[in-house]
Amino acid sequence: MIAIVDYGAGNIFSVKNALDFLGLPGELTSDPEVIRKADGIILPGVGAFPSAMQMLHDRGLTEVIQEESHKKPFLGICLGMQLIFEKGYEFEECDGLGLVPGSVEKIVAPGMVIPHMGWNKLEVQNNCPILQNLPEEAYVYFVHSYQAHTPEEYLAAYVEYGDTKIPAMVYDRKTVYGAQFHPEKSGETGLQILRNFGGLMG
Repeated sequence: MIAIVDYGAGNIFSVKNALDFLGLPGELTSDPEVIRKADGIILPGVGAFPSAMQMLHDRGLTEVIQEESHKKPFLGICLGMQLIFEKGYEFEECDGLGLVPGSVEKIVAPGMVIPHMGWNKLEVQNNCPILQNLPEEAYVYFVHSYQAHTPEEYLAAYVEYGDTKIPAMVYDRKTVYGAQFHPEKSGETGLQILRNFGGLMG
């Protein structure tokens, strides 16, 4: 079972619907014990970094996510991906979950519209288990105004937005994955990524 963390920061039902479509058992939950017993974890989210971290704290979910994400497959999506880094700078400096080195800052893309919204082609690098068996031209859907800054070794895929390189998928080389895009809204490419994630649990 995949625990979909429900902490008040949105887009949980589209993730659940995508898992249902793929036949992957998923449960919406804010219960730390359910997260501990799950075979995998998805942390979705839309909104602002500081308020999302506060909602995780208020529900007593911060520590269980920090502990369990190193024991089983974990996928952060959109804002959920941003929260896995050490720091966020949306409105104010804020500590993140610290699962992957790096920070989240406003996108700087001269001449381009912010927020970055729409479809972009994934440029895959490094060997990432959940980016296997994708089409050669793999496009995914983004909606965000802030981007990750992380060492190259953690970068599994990026997109080019004007002259700006935006991390699209990060991977800690063990159990933690983060997708800046929405796999649940990215057609067959996104479904394949979720299918691959489900396959990590056997």
